[in-house]
Amino acid sequence: MDVSAFFAPPPILDAKRVLCIQPHPDDNEIGMGGTVAALAARGCEIHYLTVTNGDLGQSAGPAAPAALAAARRHETEAAGRALGASAFHFFEEPDGSLKDIPALAGRIAELVRTLRPEVLFCPDPWALYEAHQDHVVTGKAAAQAFISSALAGYPRGTGTRPWQPAAIAFYFTQNPNTVVDVTDTFEQKFAAMALHHTQLNEEMLGLYRVYFTMQSQRLAQDKGFALGEGFKVLGPLHMHCFTEAPDI
Repeated sequence: MDVSAFFAPPPILDAKRVLCIQPHPDDNEIGMGGTVAALAARGCEIHYLTVTNGDLGQSAGPAAPAALAAARRHETEAAGRALGASAFHFFEEPDGSLKDIPALAGRIAELVRTLRPEVLFCPDPWALYEAHQDHVVTGKAAAQAFISSALAGYPRGTGTRPWQPAAIAFYFTQNPNTVVDVTDTFEQKFAAMALHHTQLNEEMLGLYRVYFTMQSQRLAQDKGFALGEGFKVLGPLHMHCFTEAPDI
């Protein structure tokens, strides 16, 4: 038996349907916007799941939480559609409130079993120094849903049929094992980010452009292309009792 596949990340770019899970309304654009556009260009059906309503996401100036949440929902769809996403799902949890990993995992799993995507994307909850609990909880819940959605009785009390995605890809990761060529979609990523008017002013967009240009060039080094986005990609066997997962 050839066990080499056990020690390699599964492919993600040939997926026909993916689910991009974000804690807040702008995380997908910032963390993987170039990849969303690259997948869309390949004919992939792209679904967004936004877990919180983003009603804390204004650092200066007064804003009614309900109005801010409504604005951010509109920005989510506008930015996602600019990259090629076609379907949007919202859990509307209060921003900054996430703490129950098992409960959130069950909700994500039910959506996974309904949509039947081949790949899940989400932030890396094991990234060093990640201080935002919404990111940690969302990433860990997505990982649990990834390995549990194939179980016949999970989540309890649902009539959905089991489904096992082939891969989970963590963005905002310090340990990428897959780099996607975003040379042709880098500008599209920033155009989509700019649609998050409540979050990103011109100064912040300028800082992000410098930072992500440097990061993307570093990730693409020796890859044969100019700009890349990095992911830690794992398969179902890697996500439970697999001690070599950090090395894949």
